[in-house]
Amino acid sequence: MKDVNKRYLALIVAGAMGLSACGSDGKDGSDGEDGKPTPPPTVEASSVTNVEMIAHTLEEGLVRFEFEITDEEGQLISGLVKANAEVAELTEKGIGRSRDDFEGTILGGSASEATEGASLTEVEPGRYEFVAPMASVNAGTEGLIRLVVGGGDNIAKSRYIVVAKSDDIHTTSTATCHACHTDYAASSLKHPSYTAINPEGKTDLVAGCMTCHGNIARDDGGYARNTLQKIGHINHQEFEKDFAPSNCYTCHEKPITRVYSMQTCTDCHDAADVGTRGLATQFNAFNEGEDARLFHKQVTARAELRDTHYTRTLAPYINDGLEWEEYPNGGWCTDVALFNTAAESEVQLNIAALYSDGTLTYAGAYVHGYQNDSLVGRPSPRGSEQYIENIDGSRSICYPHLDGLETDYRLAGLTASTRVTFKQQDEDGGYDGVSFTSYSDVVDHAGLKIQAFERRHSVTADSCTTCHTNETNYHKNGSYNEGGKDCVACHNNGQDRSAKNSAPGFGPMVHSMHWGVGNTATSPEGEANSAAKLNAENCVSCHAEGIDLDVIPNQYILSKAYNGGASGVMTSPITANCFACHNDDSAKNHMLQQGGEINVEKLEDWYTLPTSESCATCHAEGKSYGIDKFHVFERAL
Repeated sequence: MKDVNKRYLALIVAGAMGLSACGSDGKDGSDGEDGKPTPPPTVEASSVTNVEMIAHTLEEGLVRFEFEITDEEGQLISGLVKANAEVAELTEKGIGRSRDDFEGTILGGSASEATEGASLTEVEPGRYEFVAPMASVNAGTEGLIRLVVGGGDNIAKSRYIVVAKSDDIHTTSTATCHACHTDYAASSLKHPSYTAINPEGKTDLVAGCMTCHGNIARDDGGYARNTLQKIGHINHQEFEKDFAPSNCYTCHEKPITRVYSMQTCTDCHDAADVGTRGLATQFNAFNEGEDARLFHKQVTARAELRDTHYTRTLAPYINDGLEWEEYPNGGWCTDVALFNTAAESEVQLNIAALYSDGTLTYAGAYVHGYQNDSLVGRPSPRGSEQYIENIDGSRSICYPHLDGLETDYRLAGLTASTRVTFKQQDEDGGYDGVSFTSYSDVVDHAGLKIQAFERRHSVTADSCTTCHTNETNYHKNGSYNEGGKDCVACHNNGQDRSAKNSAPGFGPMVHSMHWGVGNTATSPEGEANSAAKLNAENCVSCHAEGIDLDVIPNQYILSKAYNGGASGVMTSPITANCFACHNDDSAKNHMLQQGGEINVEKLEDWYTLPTSESCATCHAEGKSYGIDKFHVFERAL
């Protein structure tokens, strides 16, 4: 292996053909009798074993390790009797480690303290040399080296450590895996205890897994029957609604310019179809340095639409010249314009022309009530709108009047949302194509601007698209992009939706649909979705920057979703979000006792009234019972 040493204590190791360098002098004790240093104190048991790598060398037929171990309090540990090491070798077919009984060329190897010819020696208090014989290893071996020490009754087993690995041996990363599996080591999935770290103590998930699940399957000289690429590709085929396994960018952040075997293709594509689908021809291009991710164009085409288009929405304005049969003259309008930015200078497109030729399937708008940076309802009467195609290519969407403007929304400002949807680019079914939603400035009832549109959105832009990757939309053309901000046009404080009786608003609905009663609501078989199978407390999947309960607007949410579909009730905001997951009687009673309100009678001008909940007093982050004590808001390193 070219990079024979991964120690980060400024120690240099000469690793060619059995040569090794000296380590540091160790930890000096105080002067004892005759000026000899007193050995540092040690312990002989631990509940946690930390390993500090000092050196390793690859030699003919063996790997030599030098390391120091300490307990949970940083004390040196004496009396270690267990150690195990593995080498997974890099070959023309990729990473592989053979089982001892493989009838063929053995790749890499493994050894423990019990292996013939092995030795585990305590050279100084707490410092050890482990000689691990592996017949197939030599000074030039490339690949992965993994080490674990301890175990048994006294000294706890350490974390698995990827001591060294060759460059660019895997095309995924801990970060991409932890986007969904936020801390694999803490999960209930398969082999969490094998989650490895590097010598700096940071998780090296993929390399640790590849020590056994390399590129080469057991029958071909590898260790495990399933390669990691097969696990990644097959196990995620039906991960979740609107997840596209063909969106390689989800897991592969960097270009893939080397694929070791066509098995990578046939894991997903039937081997009999490889020739007819032209996969064999495409596979040959992998070796020419082209990015293999580009062979899955299905998602790429949609992503390009998003990259090169955007919409602009005009604030609501009054048009006195409009006429309807059933309403008084005049009405409220907003304009939507569509732009293409692919060229050096952006171009405004003609919505009517694109709608006529089938490129667009929808271009509409709503007018919303707006209060305290929140949408509080929709006074525009559904189904009464009319369209005006403008000379510049924009479209005006107009309503004859705004229901409740003098009663239900008399204290609210007005804003507009527009949505433009491109036709779906393929034949794989699902909801129609790629949508763009934008929001306008806020105006008063005379049409004068009050402020720019703002909405508190505590999730990150890629929170939804980490899992929902196919670049299409959920129902009614709501987009997953920008943390689902498009969904807010329908799922907000005042749009009193049932959402399969899961939860109201946006935040509570998302919580319930993933981890509450709603997580089975969209499955015909009533099965829990993929999110529910992951650690539900891993809030960092969406809330990468944490949550501050103190800044949540003290504003009710209409909540017929919590009332079996009966409207006319409202719920306080933090309570609504928590109850979406914590929905048993005990949790509900606790919320009510602390001033939370669930399904109380809707009052006049409800969106201006403060609630009485005091959840943040105890549960804000940093408090004695802060939500950060019970939920994960940081990804594993």
